[in-house]
Amino acid sequence: MFVQNDAQLRQDILSAVRTLEERRLNVGSTGNVSVRHGQGLLITPTGATSDTLSADGIVSLTLGGQVLSGGIPSSEWAFHTTLLSDRPEFGAVIHTHADACVALSCLRRAIPAFHYMIASFGGDDVRCADYAPFGSDALAQSASVAMQGRRACLLANHGMIVAGHDLAHALQLAEKLETLARQYLLACQAGDPVILSTAQMAEVHARYAHYGRGPMPR
Repeated sequence: MFVQNDAQLRQDILSAVRTLEERRLNVGSTGNVSVRHGQGLLITPTGATSDTLSADGIVSLTLGGQVLSGGIPSSEWAFHTTLLSDRPEFGAVIHTHADACVALSCLRRAIPAFHYMIASFGGDDVRCADYAPFGSDALAQSASVAMQGRRACLLANHGMIVAGHDLAHALQLAEKLETLARQYLLACQAGDPVILSTAQMAEVHARYAHYGRGPMPR
């Protein structure tokens, strides 16, 4: 029997997997989800879909990658454990193969500050991590480097990663990143997007510090 907190986190992961499929951010068994839990994490198993995943099939791991319970973890468990180990502010990590993010990752192109909402991810761009084979330690390291000072990155010829303070936040970031990636592709088709300057983005970051917390500076 799971303790209540464990059970709720497992249900939250099931719900997140369904949401990602419903919103076409993942298709079939692509992508994976993890949530920090105690001194370790809970992560979707390899090959999981919303139709086949069950609460007791979710895998419990240590931050060192040791399986504590469940079956075989996602093949991408290494970048989940790396990010949750290196970044204590992260409570959940989501990886998807969402269309627009995959398209940009295949161009190996970062998403620049073409829109002020890029600041949502912690910097003035969303970097594209260097290519490495899926499921490898090299990919985990590449993702960790690209995520420095950021809450998201693209993975070259692969997809995207977002990390939030909890699972709801990570889901919000995943949907936002795919929307911005699609808008950037649309803008590039029409011409060369105007990129906000460092000074303009600094003002955006300052304004985000007030967002949802009090009156916005005028």
